[in-house]
Amino acid sequence: MILHICPRATWEDALTKGVYEGDTLATQGYIHCSTAEQVSGPATALFRGRPDLLLLHIDESRLPVEVTWEEGDPPHPDGNLFPHIYAALPLDAVVAVTEYHPDADGTFSRPTGL
Repeated sequence: MILHICPRATWEDALTKGVYEGDTLATQGYIHCSTAEQVSGPATALFRGRPDLLLLHIDESRLPVEVTWEEGDPPHPDGNLFPHIYAALPLDAVVAVTEYHPDADGTFSRPTGL
């Protein structure tokens, strides 16, 4: 299971279109994802304080392509690799959607219950 951070409006738009492309598929060629252990880092760096975020829980076996594990941009200081999807995300690969709220200081913690 991998996770993708998504603003609520973007997810609602994907539900209307029937496919999710996120904000980077067209510009970078892939959709950024994270593991449960990693997701708080990108969430804090890119979305600090935003109250409208969702986590898309993605079943890798339902993807049209294999997940590619690569360095983040910038690379993670511990050398961790991040999962990237080099295709549009079929909605049926998203097996759960949960709200992802920031802590009082605007940072994000590791999601619980995963």
